[in-house]
Amino acid sequence: MRCSKMAQKMKSVYVCSECGFESAKWYGKCPGCGQWNTMNEEVKETAPVKGSFSAARPSLHRPVRIDEISTEEEARYHTGLTELDRVLGGGIVKGSLILISGEPGIGKSTILLQICEFLGQTLRILYVSGEESSRQIKLRAARLGVNSENLYILTETDVQNVVEQIRSDQPDLVMIDSIQTMNFTDLNSSPGSVTQVRECTNALMRAAKALEIPILLVGHVNKDGAIAGPKVLEHIVDAVLYFEGDRQMTYRILRAVKNRYGSTNEIGVFDMGEHGLHQVDNPSLAMLAGRPINVSGTCVTCIIEGSRPILAEIQGLASTSNFGNPRRMSTGFDYNRMSLLLAVLEKRAGYYFSNLDAYINVVGGLRLDEPAADLAVAMALVSSLKDCPIRDDAMVVGEVGLAGELRSVSRIEARISEAKRLGFRLCVLPYSNLKQIHSKQEDIQLIGVKNVREAFEALTMPSV
Repeated sequence: MRCSKMAQKMKSVYVCSECGFESAKWYGKCPGCGQWNTMNEEVKETAPVKGSFSAARPSLHRPVRIDEISTEEEARYHTGLTELDRVLGGGIVKGSLILISGEPGIGKSTILLQICEFLGQTLRILYVSGEESSRQIKLRAARLGVNSENLYILTETDVQNVVEQIRSDQPDLVMIDSIQTMNFTDLNSSPGSVTQVRECTNALMRAAKALEIPILLVGHVNKDGAIAGPKVLEHIVDAVLYFEGDRQMTYRILRAVKNRYGSTNEIGVFDMGEHGLHQVDNPSLAMLAGRPINVSGTCVTCIIEGSRPILAEIQGLASTSNFGNPRRMSTGFDYNRMSLLLAVLEKRAGYYFSNLDAYINVVGGLRLDEPAADLAVAMALVSSLKDCPIRDDAMVVGEVGLAGELRSVSRIEARISEAKRLGFRLCVLPYSNLKQIHSKQEDIQLIGVKNVREAFEALTMPSV
């Protein structure tokens, strides 16, 4: 006679570290996301055999009529950093689960400790660390000037103990650093695996929603975003914030890629210094600091990030290739888009790069995804090719089509106003955008162009 206890058995499965796809056999290429060498073996328990439960679990929730649901605005905690509040949509919402991700050492733990000093004035904060000892956290907090009496440090890696601590202490805010170090003792897989990270996050999510306590998670990724964690958690959490930028550079870009309580287009700009992260209130001025004057291969454009325009400097370099195949390199701008622009410049405008190395760099660590930056990238490359400097007081916007034509861009008046505010006196824009400008523009000259050649001629003519 078999024992009446729940019958379970162990089995081995292969789980993709990128997307969480599970398979009974190993694949070199994940069938789910198409990534190579991401299938890792994990040991897990199967579900209980049939007949283990005599009765179905009763439902704890009942449907609610839609007109009975309150639409009052969510209560938010302001962090003391306006750039972070902007990305979050106004602050931290009660009961929300927020994932802050990025490469190791980019500033995730630093920004969490920094906001503790401001929030600790009115809130009780529980900081859970699985990577550092309490002494290490204290030393780092002292360096950042954080000494709040309402900040409590817990060094723990068992997520069940963490949840129990949250239920007993009832803090106002919880920070988990990092989610990869947390483990669920009922699972046999190692900490940091897809299964562990997913189950630990689910446990913390249930605690956050049940107790109305916001929880901030730290998740580490490499340059390819391939470490298990952030990629498989994006559908669980309420907001995903990514830190961008090189550790060797001072500027850090905080970008929201998911936000249930606000816009996903906003960015926050920070400057990493000796005493932590400092918010940059005027990103345009910061990005243009140290810009070379009267040098070929540099051009300024204006991009829209959320609700605000930001001026960005694009540098291009065309040089003689020493190899059979010319090199192409792009930093901060899509490589495929750069290759497309080079083909258009050769085919439609007569600027030949076939035997030249071509490089593009966006200064300051910004990543330009907007088509409005096309014309500025093309002008930087042509300027370097001809060794002819572009006017220092000129700003360029426009999308380049495959026929070499220039397409209109959105929010043109906001872009012009930002350029005018920083002292630019010339704006080269698509001809079709001129009819969209209804206000009178003073102190700045607007030149509408229809193709790339017209744009370069307008940018290289002497100022009046």
